[in-house]
Amino acid sequence: MTRYGAVALVCLALVVGSAGRAAIGAATGTDPAAEVNPFIGTTNGGNVFPGVSRPFGMVAFSPELTPLPGKRFPIAAPGGYEWRSNGVRGFSLTHVSGTGCTGASGDIPIMPVTVPVEQSPASAEAGLAYASILDHGKESAVPGAYALTLDNGVRAELGSTERTAVGRFTFPAEKPANLLFRTSDSEVGSSASTIRIDPATRTVSGSVTSGNFCGYLAEDRRESYYTLHFVAVFDQPFEAGGTWRDDKVTPGATLGSGATGYGERGHPPLGKGAGGWIQFDPKRAPVVNVRIGISYVDAAGARANLESESPAGTTLEATQAAGRAAWNAALGQIDIEGGAPDDRTVFYTALYHALMTPNLYSDRDGRYRGFDGREHRLAPRQTAQYANYSGWDVYRSQLQLVTLLDPQRGSDIAQSLLNQADQNGGIWDRWTHLTGPTSVMNGDPSAPSVAAIHAFGGRNFDLKRAYASLKRAATVPTPKDLDRKGCPVLCTGQRPGLDQWLQLHYMPVGAPGWGSAADTLEMTAADFGLAELARYAGDKPGERLFRQRSGWWRNLFNPNATAEGGYIQPRKADGSWAPFDPASDEEFVEGSGAQYLWMVPFDPAGLINALGGKAAAARRLDAFFRTPDGAWAVTKSGPLHAEMDNEPSIASPWLYLFVGQPWKTQETVRAAMRQIWTNTPQGISGNDDLGQMSSWYVWSALGLYPLYPGRAELVVGSPLFARATIERSGGRIVIAADGAAADRPYVRSLEVNGRSSDRAWLSADFVRRGGALRFTLSNQPDRRWATAAPPPSFH
Repeated sequence: MTRYGAVALVCLALVVGSAGRAAIGAATGTDPAAEVNPFIGTTNGGNVFPGVSRPFGMVAFSPELTPLPGKRFPIAAPGGYEWRSNGVRGFSLTHVSGTGCTGASGDIPIMPVTVPVEQSPASAEAGLAYASILDHGKESAVPGAYALTLDNGVRAELGSTERTAVGRFTFPAEKPANLLFRTSDSEVGSSASTIRIDPATRTVSGSVTSGNFCGYLAEDRRESYYTLHFVAVFDQPFEAGGTWRDDKVTPGATLGSGATGYGERGHPPLGKGAGGWIQFDPKRAPVVNVRIGISYVDAAGARANLESESPAGTTLEATQAAGRAAWNAALGQIDIEGGAPDDRTVFYTALYHALMTPNLYSDRDGRYRGFDGREHRLAPRQTAQYANYSGWDVYRSQLQLVTLLDPQRGSDIAQSLLNQADQNGGIWDRWTHLTGPTSVMNGDPSAPSVAAIHAFGGRNFDLKRAYASLKRAATVPTPKDLDRKGCPVLCTGQRPGLDQWLQLHYMPVGAPGWGSAADTLEMTAADFGLAELARYAGDKPGERLFRQRSGWWRNLFNPNATAEGGYIQPRKADGSWAPFDPASDEEFVEGSGAQYLWMVPFDPAGLINALGGKAAAARRLDAFFRTPDGAWAVTKSGPLHAEMDNEPSIASPWLYLFVGQPWKTQETVRAAMRQIWTNTPQGISGNDDLGQMSSWYVWSALGLYPLYPGRAELVVGSPLFARATIERSGGRIVIAADGAAADRPYVRSLEVNGRSSDRAWLSADFVRRGGALRFTLSNQPDRRWATAAPPPSFH
């Protein structure tokens, strides 16, 4: 989740601005985009953005916010947008949805201003003068279209294609009409930028070189790793206003360069930056339209993308309509019936957020720039290269959802990860940002990610070569695995401390990595995923080896860790136990020992046996999800309870299925859905993590969950809606639920393809072939259904 460095957020009872709600409107069966509320998750740490993008698009055209005077305390916007922040400093061409740390991308903020540009926009004072107050009552957003009337009187309207942005700025006639290109001002800074202003062709072009994702957490990782090129073509004549660099302004200049740098602490320092501006005649042309192409390859790629996707004559209205149609096609693959309006909106917004990343990275001609800095082309059978892979997050359920709906996209993502590893010295980085191996988080999520894609139908990639590469990375330590560069949060090795893992069969305290106990659990999940890849690739000895290694979590299970019972406990290299408190996050990652206890999703039966059997495990689960007085404790209830807004806890409610109490899975999942996910700006509690947390909600609302890393068996909860139809190439899935309602989570019966079923799981064949489920639901628990035959464990 990478929360570190974010400003502490306070849950406020906020509602969507009236203009935004009106724009969202009522939906029809053919217009699921109308049910989406892009403002959900724009505060409370969700870090999503309300601007425009296409599904998995390269461009994400959205406001960049900044705190302005008048607030009691400044509110930062790590993902570019924070509902409670009150100032706009531009509209950037790129964003990463739901990211942590202090942001990523946010390239080329373009800001309309109605005052003369007399001092450098890089200065703190001028930065406030060239920003504008945000009024949510003058803001609207739906998939494919965004509009905002700024306090300075300018109305901005945005649309996008996959690789281009289309905008319209309407200036007040009585004021200056200037447009700033803050070329150096990416969200976390830059090391270089350029701008070229050409009034003769009504074009502004340039580039920015940036990176630095989470760089403030490790001094040796504050580095640039991508360059974005852009070309913007206007429909109205303009004059070159000038350029600036740091505190120097050069009126009339048409060429400029400069950067913010990353500062001594990994954040852009005040007073640094570069860009340029253009001037329009507001009396002759108050309405200005612009088409902008981008490319991560070169300037020619940006122009070619523009000419292909938004050629001359392209209108904003047509672009927005096409954007909405693209979202309707993507969202419409899951058609839901019934449900309260807010529940429908939360569902389709979660699906919307789950289908934003990874982001398209290759140009229209198939070129892309690799991790080695060189130009590459798509591999055989690959239709697109993707970037922005938050592996620690998305291996759990987001990639499964994406691939279920579009196996070719899943295949392209798997091939993209292999291509990145090939270009990165064989290292599959766990959190990649564009061409950057940022190495954020811990573990090795690539194997379960690729295995999940294959299991859910993504077969159009080089499986055997991917498996061979991942097998080598799991068995042969590299110098980077032994190095501590970037540690603990940004260790450069794919498997930090791999030598100790192979020797000790657990990660000891003090090994390279981040949280030795969490590392051990993540490595066992990685080895389980690798065992599945070995099975798919036909390597029987490899399958046996990695299946055995996935059981090494037991080497950290101490049955006497506390008086109440056993836990996963950190262990030293000499075999002795380290001091342990289940409420502490010492040697864990973004969670406590109590929260990590349940993170063995591929072998729940083994964990339950270690805990003393089903009855003992059930008591522990009850104490985990409820306070002593019986109230729900699914979020914000302290480190001894579940934190269902972050990845380490999200599989735990499904473990009730393995102790013979499926009704508790049903009620616990529904409680988490109701408490954490709401139709409000704070309706995602914590980072959305590039759609991972939203994908959890989508699966849960369908009554299913892909619990096992790298396998396609599904465990069963209870559907929220009366009917859901999933259209996909592998076979339609229909989920009917008699009596479905928010307050009726309990399953009384289930039919699978017309036959009664008394088990709370589905075989992998159901995903492969599709089929029909029919639930009967109630507001009272049924303590008999599916209690005798728990789902399988794989070890």
